[in-house]
Amino acid sequence: MRRMILYFVTLTIPLFLGLAAWQATRYADLEQEIRKLETIQEEWIESNKLLIAEIAVLSSAERIEYIAEHELGLSKKRPEEILQVMIKRGYHTDG
Repeated sequence: MRRMILYFVTLTIPLFLGLAAWQATRYADLEQEIRKLETIQEEWIESNKLLIAEIAVLSSAERIEYIAEHELGLSKKRPEEILQVMIKRGYHTDG
């Protein structure tokens, strides 16, 4: 019986060492993958910042007004040139 326990311990020690080595390798691989993903995330964040800045520039009121006037030939109307039409909805009764 004692001999079987000795064989069992002798066989399980290398198994545990192999398992520990496998886990260390797996941990290192996952750590490397995390670093890659963090780098990609940082690149996306920077790209998004640039896109947001471009949107702000392209949607500025000054730019839109310039395009409207110089490229499309549009002009701002004076208040007296604007006609507002309001339609009031009333109750309609058949009588």
